[in-house]
Amino acid sequence: MTTNLESYRALALQVTCHAVNQASNRHEARSLMQNSINRLAQQIAASIAFIGFDCRLILLPEYFLTGFPMGDSLEGWAEKACLEMAGAEYEALGKIAQKHQIFLAGNAYEVDPNFPGLYFQTCFIIDPSGSIVLRYRRLNSLFAPTPHDVWDKYLDCYGLEGVFPVAKTAIGNLAALASEEILYPEVARCLAMRGAEVFLHSTSEVYNKNLTPKDAAKITRAVENMAYVVSANTAGIANIAIPIASADGGSKIIDYRGIVLAETATGESMAAFAEIDLAALRRDRRRPGLNNLLARQRFELYAESYQQSHFYPPNTMLEGEVERKHFLQTQQATIERLVKLGII
Repeated sequence: MTTNLESYRALALQVTCHAVNQASNRHEARSLMQNSINRLAQQIAASIAFIGFDCRLILLPEYFLTGFPMGDSLEGWAEKACLEMAGAEYEALGKIAQKHQIFLAGNAYEVDPNFPGLYFQTCFIIDPSGSIVLRYRRLNSLFAPTPHDVWDKYLDCYGLEGVFPVAKTAIGNLAALASEEILYPEVARCLAMRGAEVFLHSTSEVYNKNLTPKDAAKITRAVENMAYVVSANTAGIANIAIPIASADGGSKIIDYRGIVLAETATGESMAAFAEIDLAALRRDRRRPGLNNLLARQRFELYAESYQQSHFYPPNTMLEGEVERKHFLQTQQATIERLVKLGII
């Protein structure tokens, strides 16, 4: 039985993504993924040896095994690059978590038998037993299917708690956000409503020494929800046409006061590690006063405005085969409708 911890170290492991886009078939893509897992196993073992064995949480970047689709059809990418929910890749990652007795989190494209012909970008958390204890499907994406695109059926399958999952674990209440979703405050807020204490943010984004919108959002999400943010970026994406270092650097850990505890520059690195002090976070969340923003929330004020507003439509992928042009066409139609309504 795992003892609940009041503090431990977390690592945002910044590694290069070796994309599978140029793989000619599923077998070749799976071989590339296994090579990435083998490399990660060595890097994780070495990082823990350096940081210390109180490193109990390691977060990997967005789509670290595959990269992202570039021109592939939804069906083609699903066949070549998407993990199965109980597939060999998850099993291999589970063995790493089990060996080192860590929580291992990351992000991958994944197929779901409930939704044939589609895939979801999934954030996952594997516990020290090797089991997946959280599976969060990205809700805001311009070029990939989301639960919102099959909303009614998704709710039937998984319920609202499956849309906004929080894993109650020995190292705190863990939740996940994918990439640019850090810019959507409602996602983090809905997870905070369910008790999230640590947001795990797998990303692949442009790094800049100046404050970027995403970095500003990471600090804001931490402060407004009184939660830690662990954000792991890629150390570049290899084997695709874009320059390798386009999404490279800036992995970081931010505490519940908005203080950046650790940050790394570019390149593969284990420098972004820091202590997660759950006892201190919980004391602040339970302390009356001006700074307890979480306890001061008045959600009833906003509920009706959200209920009455309709921007990007749900359920647009419930019927028929979806082509890539669907994404921009739906967004364009949304913009035109909002213009006619005088909202934008």
